[in-house]
Amino acid sequence: MSPIKLAAIYNLTGGQSSLDVPSWQGAGLAVAEANEQGGVLGRPVELLLWDGGTDPAMLGLMTTELLGRNPDVSALFGLSDTDMVLAAANSCAAVEHLFVTSGATSPHLPQQVPTYLYLACFGDNVQAAAAAEYAYREMGARTAAVLYRRDDTFTELLQGYFNTSFAALGGQIISARSYASLDEVAQLSEGVPPVDLLFFSAAPDDVIDGISRLRAAGLAAPIMGGDSFDLGDAWGDHPALSDVYFTTHAFVDSANPDPAMAAFMAAYRQAYPGQEARAFAALGYDTARLIVAAVAEAGSDAPATVLAALPQVSGFRGLTGTIRYDNGSRIPSKSVTMLQVHAGRMSLAGQFVPSKIPQP
Repeated sequence: MSPIKLAAIYNLTGGQSSLDVPSWQGAGLAVAEANEQGGVLGRPVELLLWDGGTDPAMLGLMTTELLGRNPDVSALFGLSDTDMVLAAANSCAAVEHLFVTSGATSPHLPQQVPTYLYLACFGDNVQAAAAAEYAYREMGARTAAVLYRRDDTFTELLQGYFNTSFAALGGQIISARSYASLDEVAQLSEGVPPVDLLFFSAAPDDVIDGISRLRAAGLAAPIMGGDSFDLGDAWGDHPALSDVYFTTHAFVDSANPDPAMAAFMAAYRQAYPGQEARAFAALGYDTARLIVAAVAEAGSDAPATVLAALPQVSGFRGLTGTIRYDNGSRIPSKSVTMLQVHAGRMSLAGQFVPSKIPQP
């Protein structure tokens, strides 16, 4: 019996590996569980894995090569960065294959890759609006400074949506500055008037080092960021870091009362000894399960039928929220989780859908 082939493309090496390795491992766990339960359509699921090396040029060529060698792949998924996704998804679209990004959050992506690209995660406009609302309503922040890495699609979009949302609530952005390297971070924080909050829109590899430099430079205000802050156990290595808040996709922690989350964390720990699951692992897990559900909905593994079936998978309940694609949107409607870091330990601060979301 021939297997149903799915392909996972992740950056297992390079600067995106801190997000993509857990996501890949979550996806691998989902496929293993599906096969333990008999596969889909009475056939086993075979998961192909390719490493993009955090190189967009390599990703585009690699995806073309993958599909050339495996034209019977039903769908492709993965990646956690907009620029990386564009390279892979455009290659998929060229040969009419579905690509679902597990973690890239740009709300522009569906327009940039029409028809063939879906998100399994919320958009940056949604998480930025949630961050602004939490800062304004729950923390009482009325003034904010913004610091962001320039020439990075994720960090530039996120800070822009935060600025728009915070100002719409009545908050004031005192300054917005960009940096090209971490050596500039502490210097840029100097001269900023006292503010209620610093919004730090950073790439994953910049987060902890950047925050450490800001604190060493004397910044005492709370620091807030997006899902690139979701670095799991890495926070525990920095007990001096506190008063940090960030938006993410799920509260993956033993304190989460959801039995499904507890089961996932236990299974992940067993599959990957010495490692603890976090939100990006849950995103990969949900994305692989979602595509398996689309194959079941289609009743076929043909790429065109799986593509058509995906938006018909209604009310898919994932660890990162219920996924559905309403009114032709290829970005799901999902809630946002807000976490707080105190003394290097994460805790749940809130979970909600923002009341007003800026347009992409």
